[in-house]
Amino acid sequence: MASQPVLNRWLARLVAVRPGEVRALLWSFAYFFCLLAGYYVLRPLRDEMGIAGGVRNLQWLFTATFVVLLAAVPLFGAVVAKLPRRRFIPIVYHFFVVNIAIFWLLLSFDIDRQNVARVFFVWISVFNLFAVSVFWSFMADLFAAEQGKRLFGFIAAGGSAGALAGPALTIWLAAAIGPVNLLIVAAVLLEAAVLCARQLESGAPQVRTGADEAAAETTPATQPESTGLGGGWLAGIAMVLRSPYLAGIALWVSLLSLAGTFLYFQQANIVAAASDDPAVRTRIFATIDLVIGILTIVVQCAATGRLITRFGVGPAAGFLPVVFCVGFAALAASPMLALVIAFQAIQRTANFAISNPAREVLFTVVKRAEKYKAKNVIDIVVFRGADAVSGWLFAALRGLGLELSAISLATVPVAAGWFILALALGRAQERRARQR
Repeated sequence: MASQPVLNRWLARLVAVRPGEVRALLWSFAYFFCLLAGYYVLRPLRDEMGIAGGVRNLQWLFTATFVVLLAAVPLFGAVVAKLPRRRFIPIVYHFFVVNIAIFWLLLSFDIDRQNVARVFFVWISVFNLFAVSVFWSFMADLFAAEQGKRLFGFIAAGGSAGALAGPALTIWLAAAIGPVNLLIVAAVLLEAAVLCARQLESGAPQVRTGADEAAAETTPATQPESTGLGGGWLAGIAMVLRSPYLAGIALWVSLLSLAGTFLYFQQANIVAAASDDPAVRTRIFATIDLVIGILTIVVQCAATGRLITRFGVGPAAGFLPVVFCVGFAALAASPMLALVIAFQAIQRTANFAISNPAREVLFTVVKRAEKYKAKNVIDIVVFRGADAVSGWLFAALRGLGLELSAISLATVPVAAGWFILALALGRAQERRARQR
């Protein structure tokens, strides 16, 4: 076991981890790595299928995603109400593995490929939101607020490493085994994520012993983990509507969705104009993901935890709106392919490396039921609902004759208001942490 102190010292150079937290930190890192590696193996296929269906139809795919989520979220609420965490988390991921197997069969036998492609576009968006939301709910439940500030950046780096490995695997294996067989690779990675979740669950009672007494005081009171959360299947919606704090987080997510959707549609239009070759477009999307993965993991490993601890959750959550302000202003001046790629890379790096870990810390100071039910509503229903509305809004603005540059310019003041909201949420999180 002589290697354990060496590992602890090595990790301490990257993240402010304490000896009792090392095991949970590493399993959390591996869990998120497997989860996002599996998703990013499939993401370039999703983006190509979206363009293949026509960029003018993207708003329909976004709307279909929202409708499916409206049906799925109550089912998830019913599951978590009755089953303990150690059971419902594996069930969620096993369900998606079965879905992947069905898509593999349909695509392998070339059954109604165009419609299967459209369903796959919607499905992968649902899968990503559920899989990642469940992961971060687990993290917010496992770690205290003080621990989250120190550790969530490094844990998020596991996802960034997966986001780096996924496109690399896609580029390497797509020609060798064929795009359809990448589904098998994604299924194996998802099952590996389940294994990591089980390892975390087995050590859950010891995780918070690594925090100091001040951290323990910020830990919300929770009910026993061996039981379900109780409540109705629509309880998460009521929680969001009753709590100004949760409603503020929902608004933050809505503005993220609006800005991200507008940028995604800009990207789709500009890339479609740049090339009509599906292989070229797929390589462009995979290259964007690869660059983002490299930038994000460097920032998360070296700086995220220290930045959030030093400057606070509010400024960290507000960094992304600042990036969108500057990026849309630049895009308004010059809507070029190189610029939209750079903007997409920078904003997603800022999101994954700094603002998203900060947003997840916001949930460490709410009740357990809110971490799974309300957070699920915010991350899935609110986010995809805002996606659908934003998609139709973008289509309406284009229908009115607005150029891409004018739409970019109109988004700048929205991002400014989003920044102010982030600072207010940061102050509210600090107050809740002190009260607990």
